[in-house]
Amino acid sequence: MDTQRPHPLVIVKLGSTFDALRARQGDFEHWIADGLGMQALPLLVVDPRRGDALPDPALVSGVVVTGSHAMVSHREPWSEATAAWLAQAVALDTPVLGICYGHQLLAHALGGEAGDHPLGAEVGTVTVALDEAAAADPLLNGLPARFPAHAVHWQSALRLPEGAVRLAGSEHEPIHAFRVGGHAWGVQFHPEFDADAMRGYIEMLAGELASQGADPGSAARARGRYRCRVQPARAFRSDRGDPPGRGLTTP
Repeated sequence: MDTQRPHPLVIVKLGSTFDALRARQGDFEHWIADGLGMQALPLLVVDPRRGDALPDPALVSGVVVTGSHAMVSHREPWSEATAAWLAQAVALDTPVLGICYGHQLLAHALGGEAGDHPLGAEVGTVTVALDEAAAADPLLNGLPARFPAHAVHWQSALRLPEGAVRLAGSEHEPIHAFRVGGHAWGVQFHPEFDADAMRGYIEMLAGELASQGADPGSAARARGRYRCRVQPARAFRSDRGDPPGRGLTTP
């Protein structure tokens, strides 16, 4: 039996933000670390895209899977390997939080389906509405029934895994949050984004959105001054007794 403590909280980095945003604000893993707040566990960042080995899921305190500009449906080898690893982590009841791409990959890993949203992209600050099941959810309970959140996605979790509980949706996206078991969540929205990050994405994507018939100005007006009220650290304050961690390291 392994008794070494503390085990790290692992950020699985599956993508990077735009170069201009990264130069100003850092990358996804930094935004997530900031969102986790004050912590007692080390944070370990692993990037399967560059060949980093994923740790034994039994020897980590929790997992956060980042967003990505890639598409889950493309089934990249690094993505499929991460999906298999996530399934192992969930089977071990390791706390998991998948964000955007991570949300879709978690659904895919556990037998659901991820793919192109039939209505196209959702970009901007959107209103997310909680389902009744969220009232008793350890991550989402206490949030308003409707709250603003930042979103940037072309693909979605189209079908949830068997036994998954839908927790929230928006007018555009029916599955903005779900839970599997007691300690694994996916959120399509970005709790790690602040208004500057959302503004940066709208500016970077304006041409692509316009070419697809969307109104970038509408997305820009919607961005507001919001930061999502979901606190990612709550996903890792569970009956396992492991507090969240701090201090970014890489393999």
